Amino acid sequence: MAKPALHAAYAWLAAEAGPKVLVEALSLYGTRETAGAANNPAILAWAREVGLQASYTADSVPWCGLFVALVVKRAGFEPVAAPLWARNWATFGTAAPKASLGDVLVFVRDGGGHVGLYVGEDASSFFVLGGNQGDQVSIVRIAKSRCIAVRRCPWKLAQPSNVRPIRLAAGGALSTNEA
Repeated sequence: MAKPALHAAYAWLAAEAGPKVLVEALSLYGTRETAGAANNPAILAWAREVGLQASYTADSVPWCGLFVALVVKRAGFEPVAAPLWARNWATFGTAAPKASLGDVLVFVRDGGGHVGLYVGEDASSFFVLGGNQGDQVSIVRIAKSRCIAVRRCPWKLAQPSNVRPIRLAAGGALSTNEA
């Protein structure tokens, strides 16, 4: 089954050459978990790739942290310990004073946390590229008030020049629970 194209409002992301964590995440856009008792073999393969196959055995288990672990690893960085726990990502890399393209954002939600990547913001929300958002890799709006950490990748050489704040027009529903 073909993956969906980026929504027109986010088509500009396809032209971004970096940061690598963002490029890796965009390559997985549209990946969906399988409804019911079956599992998407691609998501289970992600767990094997990051060494979590013993603890991650079904795509019905929240997988936002798995998604971020995968793209961070593919980008050449070390995932956090116990990456399936979204709030653990609040220790990744370095604290960023202002969210910018490709930063890891950590959120609170009823029953736990959520983690994804910054692709933009409006006055009251962040636009987040993440896994397990509506049971797929997608971009959703999440209230800034729920954000508990903004973390920047620990660049080994130099930060990519396109890591910058992105201002987007408010639009679309505001996500309230990414489980």
